[in-house]
Amino acid sequence: MRSVEEAIAQVGAPGQPFEVWPRPGEGGATRAFKNAPATVRELFDMARDLDGTFLVFEDEEWSFRKVMAEADALGHALVHHYGVVPGDRVGIAMRNYPEWVVSFAAILSVGAVSVSLNAWWTESEIEYAVTDSGLTVLIVDGERVERCRRPCASSGARLLAVRPAEGAVPDGVELWRDVVVPGAAMPDVSLDEESLATILYTSGTTGRPKGAVSTHGAISQAVMAFAASAAVTAARREGVEAGSGQQPCFILIVPLFHVTGCIPVMMSCFTWHYKLVMMYRWEPERALQLIERHRVTNFVGVPTQAWDLIESPNFSSYDTSSLSAVGGGGAPAPATLVARVDRAFTRGRPSLGYGMTETNAYGPGNFGDDYVANPTSTGRVPTIVMDVDIRDEELHSLPKGERGEIWLRSPTLIRGYWNRPDATAEAIVAGWLRTGDLGHVSAENLLFVEDRVKDMILRAGENVYCAEVESAIYEHPAVYEAAVVGLAHERLGEEVAAVVMVRPDATLDEEELRAFLAPRLAPYMIPSRVAFTRDPLPRNPAGKFLKREMPALYFAASTPSAR
Repeated sequence: MRSVEEAIAQVGAPGQPFEVWPRPGEGGATRAFKNAPATVRELFDMARDLDGTFLVFEDEEWSFRKVMAEADALGHALVHHYGVVPGDRVGIAMRNYPEWVVSFAAILSVGAVSVSLNAWWTESEIEYAVTDSGLTVLIVDGERVERCRRPCASSGARLLAVRPAEGAVPDGVELWRDVVVPGAAMPDVSLDEESLATILYTSGTTGRPKGAVSTHGAISQAVMAFAASAAVTAARREGVEAGSGQQPCFILIVPLFHVTGCIPVMMSCFTWHYKLVMMYRWEPERALQLIERHRVTNFVGVPTQAWDLIESPNFSSYDTSSLSAVGGGGAPAPATLVARVDRAFTRGRPSLGYGMTETNAYGPGNFGDDYVANPTSTGRVPTIVMDVDIRDEELHSLPKGERGEIWLRSPTLIRGYWNRPDATAEAIVAGWLRTGDLGHVSAENLLFVEDRVKDMILRAGENVYCAEVESAIYEHPAVYEAAVVGLAHERLGEEVAAVVMVRPDATLDEEELRAFLAPRLAPYMIPSRVAFTRDPLPRNPAGKFLKREMPALYFAASTPSAR
């Protein structure tokens, strides 16, 4: 098998589709793809005349041609009915419907900025985003019309509804079928790689979310980067094992309003002309049915979803042999899950990507044999177009093996945060993104993401990294989910607490868990307080634990540390 370095050199060589060249930038040149289209509109245009199936939703099938015809008509309506001009913000607030994809294509194609609103948000959260981004138009599904009506009325944004619920549509809300005229042409606009394309709001678990702003060029580079990563993996295996020869087909099990669903999943399928099977909501049994029926090859979600799939009572009765990659990102996967995924599928190999909204989801990845051999690593660095540095609190680079904050540099980075120059300056320094994650790079150039900088418990002067404790807890066979949090403690400063979801067919108590952890963790790392539950732990729509809520939910007398 070729080394990663050899494979990257081959894939990025002059004359190759993924040729890499130096691009000047703040803080020095970055590696970028020479052949990446300057704008996302160019990516959409490449699908304009294709009759193959693109989207599958319930009993609906949308060809690439149909999606683009509908996007053309919506683009025409945005410009000529709503008066949208390049740079205007147009929002999308809906679940994963085909019209979400159509809206995204239309908004970016007319030079507007697509603002993704979390479909789970309350009215007050919607109001914040509508006002913060300064929306001109909000495209909303029938379930969310009422939640969006007052925020849009007070801000002056116009509402366009798709798939309305039965009954009358509220005053002031226009219907897609009345505004989007079939056959209308996409307006011509002037765009370049520096044109603003998207605002994706970060999770907001620590306060009001920030709008991460990306350019057309950054998204185009990210789409190329994901494909190049797959090409590097194939180049490493060349001559070692053959693939199935099957056309890739993705199943969409994460929200389009988050970066994973939008860029590496949806935009990859749009660009490379793959089929995308959309789920109305996450249901493991339904996912298995769709995987079998459509011969799905790529399953990209959060670790909990892979776990749910394998745990489905009827898992073995479905044909999942088409799957080649099972994994995703958004949260670290316990080593036990990596091994289970590797054993559970005929061809499907475990995979992991380390990316975030601020990188358009792109980052180092781990796959197959490498992942099984190094289940706590997120892959080898640098990647074909991303540099990784580990720095201390004084911002000095650290040698291999030493723990510090992970910094990233690539052409896929966001421009900054909408109307937040302070937050932008704090996060992006001389072309480098400060991730807020702690980790190290090994002598073998493997990146290990150990914890969030702010997800560390300081117990009597000792640092306790939550991910390390969680990984040990997950090794217990009775544990389904686990999250570790810090609780304020008068003597220790903070004490280690754990919330554990126990499997339905198992039992577990504090004494048994501590005895299990004793040989695995230092004494100060073992949770002094444990809450057990039979219900799933609270998560945000990105699949990350809502740790700030857990002390009040499970340890009512305690409050979380301000760290």
